[in-house]
Amino acid sequence: MANVTLSMEDSLIRKGRKHAQKKGKTLNGLIRELLSKEIEEKNTEWLDRCFSLMDTVNIKSKREKWKRDELHER
Repeated sequence: MANVTLSMEDSLIRKGRKHAQKKGKTLNGLIRELLSKEIEEKNTEWLDRCFSLMDTVNIKSKREKWKRDELHER
């Protein structure tokens, strides 16, 4: 495993250590976990939220409507 050096404000490091300790982790472990979640995991909550919001919108359009097959002709 490679080492990375980060620069942060002292107050942020202190708060981060306290937060990590409450979760039973080291600051290093907490940062690794957060970075992993941000980068490696597929986070689709925002997409689910977008579709949920689109389902609540009530817009009536008088324009031409297309069928899915017409849009994706093969």
